[in-house]
Amino acid sequence: MTGQDTTATARDQASGRASRLRAAAGTAAFLVLAPGAVVGVLPWLITGWRAAHWSPAAAAAGVLLIAAGCGSLLYAFGQFVLEGLGTPAPSAPTEQLVVRGLYRYVRNPMYLAVLAAVAGQALLLGRPVLFGYGAAVAVAVGCFVHWYEEPGLTRRYGDEYLGYRQQVRGWIPAWPWPCGHRAGRAGRG
Repeated sequence: MTGQDTTATARDQASGRASRLRAAAGTAAFLVLAPGAVVGVLPWLITGWRAAHWSPAAAAAGVLLIAAGCGSLLYAFGQFVLEGLGTPAPSAPTEQLVVRGLYRYVRNPMYLAVLAAVAGQALLLGRPVLFGYGAAVAVAVGCFVHWYEEPGLTRRYGDEYLGYRQQVRGWIPAWPWPCGHRAGRAGRG
């Protein structure tokens, strides 16, 4: 390896670290602004976090849904940073299509994670109004995905996204992973 090769490699590694740091910062900001508002601020405004008398079993199920939703959301956000080198925010999309991890099973794991966390809050707090709120969020998200996100992903990633879309369901997770699909590359899913 020559001195120029070593310099180029070091420059590429530094550029990759800088890209990941920018992606991480943007993703963290988006996490606070978007899912933070939908899962945190708005349910708090609706309920004041005041719990009604509710079944302990429902509350336990709520805790599990909140934990699964938040854990899945954080994992999916991490995939955007590490694999896609971008953010979930439409204004700063990933460089590559993210199709691994949770995206192998369903195209919209972040939205499903948010809805799980909202449903979990409804169960934990014993506040059915949050189920109504969750339904409104689901309709809004479904419209956003159908009329904005999917056309944008098709323009950005072309045949790669169209092939992924044919292989992986949008809203109902598949198990096990569909046989003929190659989950090779990583971005928006």
